Amino acid sequence: MTIKNRFIFSLLLSLPMLLQMVLMPVGWMLPGGNWTMFLLTSGVMAVSARPFIHSAWAAFKNHHANMDTLVAIGTTTAYLYSIYALFQHQGVFFESAAFVITFILLGQVLEEKMRHNASSAVEKLIDLQAKEATVIRAGQAYQVPLEQVRVGDSLQVKPGEKIAVDGVITAGTSSIDESMVTGESLPVTKKAGDHVIGSTINQSGTFTFTAQKVGNETLLAQIVALVKKAQTSRAPIQKTADQISNIFVPVVLIIAILTFVIWNVFLQATGVQALLFAVSVVVIACPCALGLATPTALMVGTGRSAKAGVLIKNGEVLEAANNIQTIVFDKTGTITNAQPQVTDIVGDTQQVLQVAAALEKNSEHPLAAAILQAAQAQQLEIPTVKDFKALIGQGVQGQINHQLAFVGNEKLAAAYHLNNDFQQQMMQLQEQAKTVVVVGCSQNLIGLIAIQDTPKPSAIPTIAALKNQGLKTVMLTGDNERVAQAIGQQVGIDQVIANVLPSDKADTIKELQQQGHVAFVGDGINDAPALTTADVGIAMGSGTDIAIESGGIVLVRNDLRGVVQALELSKKTFKRIKLNLFWAFIYNALGIPIAAGLFVGWGLLLSPELAGLAMALSSISVVFSSLLLNKTKLTTIPV
Repeated sequence: MTIKNRFIFSLLLSLPMLLQMVLMPVGWMLPGGNWTMFLLTSGVMAVSARPFIHSAWAAFKNHHANMDTLVAIGTTTAYLYSIYALFQHQGVFFESAAFVITFILLGQVLEEKMRHNASSAVEKLIDLQAKEATVIRAGQAYQVPLEQVRVGDSLQVKPGEKIAVDGVITAGTSSIDESMVTGESLPVTKKAGDHVIGSTINQSGTFTFTAQKVGNETLLAQIVALVKKAQTSRAPIQKTADQISNIFVPVVLIIAILTFVIWNVFLQATGVQALLFAVSVVVIACPCALGLATPTALMVGTGRSAKAGVLIKNGEVLEAANNIQTIVFDKTGTITNAQPQVTDIVGDTQQVLQVAAALEKNSEHPLAAAILQAAQAQQLEIPTVKDFKALIGQGVQGQINHQLAFVGNEKLAAAYHLNNDFQQQMMQLQEQAKTVVVVGCSQNLIGLIAIQDTPKPSAIPTIAALKNQGLKTVMLTGDNERVAQAIGQQVGIDQVIANVLPSDKADTIKELQQQGHVAFVGDGINDAPALTTADVGIAMGSGTDIAIESGGIVLVRNDLRGVVQALELSKKTFKRIKLNLFWAFIYNALGIPIAAGLFVGWGLLLSPELAGLAMALSSISVVFSSLLLNKTKLTTIPV
């Protein structure tokens, strides 16, 4: 039976007893009196209270006590005593047991509804998915269910339609609203060769694209899976709450016993009055709010961040982000656009470009792409390379027309004679924030190629926002010192660490961690070791690849401004968890003395049923507090 059905059943059986309480002053009583109350409460205990009792018994057999232990003991004590009093013709309080169960179930029903609202972020993401797609086969367009779309299919999208799956545009241009997935508010212009994301909305033009990812491989499906995983994870602070609960329950039972003894033995209260105080202590102390404080805030916080294009993988990452003191950025593709272009060539332009392009032809490095693009622009013939060899941290070499040729950085050039003209020109180019590649052939340097990768527009305001929050900013790069310093000065980085090999980035992160907690921001592929080593790894998304295996936080939008929002959301969510825990503890700290009767002299008294209602309301208040995270405002960083 569901919680809702248990509540309805309990409410229907409790209402006659509530009616009796209201009408008792005018002389109305239930037909059958106490025996009717016994039957009604027995139904509540047998059906609605059974799960609490089973849970408490299972915990007891494992030498453990949980929240259900207090509910079960409190209501069972009231119920069993009332049965004894019924046969002894004394006052009974069956209604207390029934009302406590009813109020607790009411709290759980409302709590379940609010938690459902809290987790609605995932359902909303799923609802974004297109239901049909227009597939072009044999020159004809067909409407097919989304499940029938296959990788390699050619799909057509008209204005106003949802894009069915992830892919690459083959013909046409359009403006696409990607806000529901990336959080980007402005439409993005797309053309042939650009990636499109499934479930985003085509606004203006008609285009065709080739499906690349379908089903569970699409970006939306990956985001849904990641958010679900995050919402069911646990933050380390939850372990502390669990440990406190394990101690708290036995302590409450001891307090309840002492309450009964003190009232009955030392204050000469009747057994019924003393028992009511003890039961009230047990019921109001049930730490349900304590158990809800962390998971509800985590659920809402991760859902809220997903809407902003920030994917937080789990509670551990969220808690770690709260302690970050230093933010380390990779340069290429993170601070810069990763779209470098050849700006200067020193030496014989045709020869230098031909040698460099031949050696870089099979490389995936952004600098290699810039060299190839420059060679293709001049329509140069690219010679064949034999005995190709990569020189780690230096460059590449190979045989071109039976001569040893090489392309690389200053470390590689150090093995050869760099004449004064070359050396002076290299320094001038590097001071202009340009990366200089040396090109050689037959043991001689034949030229230089200057390549420049400009900072992203969002880099300067993002770095400034992080520094305003008191965070130290560092740029980590394999580029040479002059170029790195020039880029660092442009964007306002506090510290620049240059000439670092990819394999050594993780070691550098470890060194920085000796001074405090470190977050590393990288592209999620080449920077995987550094992302894993850092206290918090923030991976920049790229196209339809969210790099979910790298880093604890993924920025779907591939926008540096997401770093500020990621840390801001993490901190606000963790603060909400601590606030929830604080109020849960305060509630119990204040509620137990009142329930124990310490303030009876001032007219402040809690019956077991009111204690049950108060306990239910405390749980609801914690969930409501977590839901307020949906209304939190994020820092807007203009570009």
